[in-house]
Amino acid sequence: MDVPTRAFVDLHCHTSASFDSLADPVAVARAAATRGLTHLAITDHGTIDGALRARDAAPSTLHILVGEEIRTTAGDLIAVFLEHAIPARLSPSDAIAAVREQGGLVGIPHPFDRRRGSLLVGADGADGEGVAGLVDWVEAYNARVFGSTGNERAASFAHEHGLPGISASDAHSTLEVAVAYTILVGDPSTPDGLRAALPSAELVVGRASYVVRLFTPFAKAVHALGRRREAARAP
Repeated sequence: MDVPTRAFVDLHCHTSASFDSLADPVAVARAAATRGLTHLAITDHGTIDGALRARDAAPSTLHILVGEEIRTTAGDLIAVFLEHAIPARLSPSDAIAAVREQGGLVGIPHPFDRRRGSLLVGADGADGEGVAGLVDWVEAYNARVFGSTGNERAASFAHEHGLPGISASDAHSTLEVAVAYTILVGDPSTPDGLRAALPSAELVVGRASYVVRLFTPFAKAVHALGRRREAARAP
């Protein structure tokens, strides 16, 4: 009897293509492979450039899912299997429709984290609630959510709406890659494969130290300085 394939998957990770990370995409891919991940979704804010760089440089043991963290009018969404980036400030339903046009899948990241652009505590909570019937998974555990309440509410939301709950690192540095991930049975290398595997999700939870998260404001400052320098050089 064939033994079902187990995949070790992180569906939410950032690189230096994001405004709040300095992690080189190549280094992120290498860290993921070294720590045993088989699949990593690079989901930078508003761009797929980092994901494409990571995909081109990834070791043979690691499959990169090209994704994006999309800022909608009601909060953030995670999309994977993209061919091009989805613009910001669309409504959640319009953003999801744009992802579907590319054959991609969609999840809700850190849905109850009040410190970030979270869909279920955004400006239009009713809109976010209505998205539950349109997405493929919910982050039942996000390693960057402070405290336990946000993740507990996310897990309850996933259960109440019959959605697969997954665990993700939301890494913004190489040190955070694979601190949390999801074990799936099947091959999540394609949209159909991931969709079929999601109900088997086994959550592996953990978090990096809060000290590591100090890299995030530093990264924002570095990116902001770079933008100011570019603006000063512009004719």
